[in-house]
Amino acid sequence: MAAWRYLAVDRTGVLTRGIMEAPSEAALVEHLRRQGSIPVRAEPAPSGGRLAGLLRIEIGLRPRGALRRQELAEVTRELAVMLGAGTDLDRALRFLVETAPNARVRASVARLREAVRGGSPLTAAMAQQPESFPRLYIGMLRAGEAGGTLAATLDRLALLLERERALAASIRAAMVYPAILAVAAIGSIALLLTQVLPQFVPLFEQSGAELPLPTQVLIAAGDAMARDGPFALLALAGLILVARLALQHRRPRLLFDRLLLRLPVAGKLAREVMAARFGRTLGTLLLNGVPLVAALGVVQDALGNLAGAEAVGHAARGAKGGAGLAGPLGETGLFPPRTVLLLRLGEEAAQLGPMALRAAEIHEEQVRLAVQRLVGLLVPAVTIVMGAAVAGIVASLLLAVLSLNDLAG
Repeated sequence: MAAWRYLAVDRTGVLTRGIMEAPSEAALVEHLRRQGSIPVRAEPAPSGGRLAGLLRIEIGLRPRGALRRQELAEVTRELAVMLGAGTDLDRALRFLVETAPNARVRASVARLREAVRGGSPLTAAMAQQPESFPRLYIGMLRAGEAGGTLAATLDRLALLLERERALAASIRAAMVYPAILAVAAIGSIALLLTQVLPQFVPLFEQSGAELPLPTQVLIAAGDAMARDGPFALLALAGLILVARLALQHRRPRLLFDRLLLRLPVAGKLAREVMAARFGRTLGTLLLNGVPLVAALGVVQDALGNLAGAEAVGHAARGAKGGAGLAGPLGETGLFPPRTVLLLRLGEEAAQLGPMALRAAEIHEEQVRLAVQRLVGLLVPAVTIVMGAAVAGIVASLLLAVLSLNDLAG
């Protein structure tokens, strides 16, 4: 019997957590359902394999055969369309197997179909492939499966995945050019200091003249970069790894997330992204029939920011005490005022789910505009800094050469 840590919504709509022994995740889910609870998440309880799991997270390895985010969104959308058209689950899964774009998707969906044909619910079959189907995804689907709205839940999940993927893709695509430009600038400067400048050093030494101070500084910088550059890169890589390991612990991660949200430019962008994810996840859960307090408990795990999760936890306690959601959430000061206003309007009109989704759409658009403005500032800034640095190096060389000419004259 293995120990499992679970998250579920009980009969009264309260989110409960606990650890229970069961032979498998499917058995645990079935036991919780017999108790009248809706399972949201189930995972093995922490054991001695923590170091391996931590290294796996740090290195960023994707398990062999796991579905990519885009593939998961496509499978979810096609399955929602098939079930919404009245097709039974087995036939829909067979269609997905026959039309799979690659062997990875075909194998994953085929395993799903085999488990479903063996009598397992769809969510239990997905739980057998945790590398392809995230726990939050399965938890949302379980709520719809228990309420008999599987097709509608899949449709909302597909929309959630597509919007998150589109938002992340727009941010990555916008930052590619500034990143390439910055790497080119650093490489050009390093090349000038370590390869071009040393060609002039013997000439300067043979003249015996005292070089101008800027030229001396550049020569010293080039020598230091050539001598200590590899060690500096190794030290930087080690520092990054140590920082990432430290961020796996709650207290350092909380401090880092709070600092991130308070930064002048990046902090505003991070708050907009967090608000978009909050609204999209909360709205999807509420429309799937999950009670507000339980939905907020699930949203805490989906935000990806501990400071934001603490703010949502504060709002959940306020909502449980009858204070509503918008007021306690606004007291934290971490979410944009627009989010709080739209949630308050949703509460007043008894349309909190749709209004949360509307807030998510607005914040996603704000993120796209903010990224465009940020890129519009970064590109000229990197270009100016690169031009100034190269011009400074060339000017220092010319100044030294002119001083040699004056000495020869």
